[in-house]
Amino acid sequence: MNSRPDEVPGQSWLGGLIDARPLFAREHAALMATLRGLEPADWQKEAVPGWAVHDVAAHVLGDYYGRLGRDRDGHQHGPVFAPGETLEAFIHRINQEWVAAHRRVSPAALIDTLNLVGDQVSRFFETADPDEPSLGVSWAGVDPAPMWLDNARDFTEFWTHRQQIRHATGQETDPDPRSLSVVLDTFMRALPHTLHDTPASVGTQIQVHVEGPAGGTWTVTATEARWSLAEPDAGPPAARVSLDTETAWRLCTRAIEPATALARSRIDGNRQLAEAACRIVSIVY
Repeated sequence: MNSRPDEVPGQSWLGGLIDARPLFAREHAALMATLRGLEPADWQKEAVPGWAVHDVAAHVLGDYYGRLGRDRDGHQHGPVFAPGETLEAFIHRINQEWVAAHRRVSPAALIDTLNLVGDQVSRFFETADPDEPSLGVSWAGVDPAPMWLDNARDFTEFWTHRQQIRHATGQETDPDPRSLSVVLDTFMRALPHTLHDTPASVGTQIQVHVEGPAGGTWTVTATEARWSLAEPDAGPPAARVSLDTETAWRLCTRAIEPATALARSRIDGNRQLAEAACRIVSIVY
């Protein structure tokens, strides 16, 4: 799959529109099935450093409430930045505060609330206008972002947190290519921002290829203004990185480091450009 832009003035370098809207209800149902299948001891297993399965589930609930309050209800009274606080520090702080407060909530009550609020979130996304301006996506280097990218970013977050819960409880990554293909396509929209400090002559191209039914090929091109996913392929790229699916999504979420991904990859062409592409990160990190 080579990304191609829809005509979004000033943002065509992001690549073509991703429509994740039809997938939210299925993703929410999959999360509910995963949580309802857990044993009592599973809720306290570590899913990410410092957070148990219960914490990750509570964090998803916070994301649900945040989306509805901000974008559906116009609620403007959420947390605010502390003096001098960076975006990353702000997000990590408010996430931790929310998770800590919800440790008193039982798994059964958490499931019930997630089910109720998640259905509302799915309905909200199904009717969202993809062309409306929305929250910035810092890892893609765009603020405001088009709603389609903001929505797709949320979809990748929900999907990733479900995989973290699955892994913590002895399950493998959900291989369903319908969701994973959208996740990977969204993650790769970080490539232009990842490369923004990488010097290259105009027209230089780097390809990232992800193997498997959910994978594809993304070509990013150096233009006069920035690296872009909007330019057509122009022959063999200066560098090509081939990754398996598991390595690709784990790299983008920093479940593995770039050095590990590079060791698992096949690189053709300029190694420095390939290494620069493998610095990709598609979360607030």
